[in-house]
Amino acid sequence: MGSLPSIKSREDGFYYAHPQNKFWKVLSSIFKEDIPASIEDKKIFLNKHHIALWDVIKSCTIIGSSDSSIRNVTANDISSIIKKSKITKIYTTGKKAYHLYNKYLFKEIGIEAVYLPSTSPANASISYEKLIKIYKTHLISK
Repeated sequence: MGSLPSIKSREDGFYYAHPQNKFWKVLSSIFKEDIPASIEDKKIFLNKHHIALWDVIKSCTIIGSSDSSIRNVTANDISSIIKKSKITKIYTTGKKAYHLYNKYLFKEIGIEAVYLPSTSPANASISYEKLIKIYKTHLISK
């Protein structure tokens, strides 16, 4: 789960659309696949690897794509999705999503979220190689 899609993702109508966001590149690397280009290719990739994407936030006040500016949060109600699915693990991409999930959704959902670092270009403190290592540790079954 992310916090809220970036401006670029909202414009494109799908997740992690900013060309400098490393999300698709990281997942493609750990699953040893080509980086999906189109929205349809991304959906196929996600389905193949049993990954669902959603955001903690349904609506909020935000300046640009800055998570630090998020105010007046209304969380998405994911309880019906969880009940109707086989979802057993929840991962958050970034500290804000992790914090918001724990604040608004954890009590109702009851699945502890695993924090994964943001793949956003704004998160320059973690290298691409380190992101791969962290994501692989959590997403690839042993």
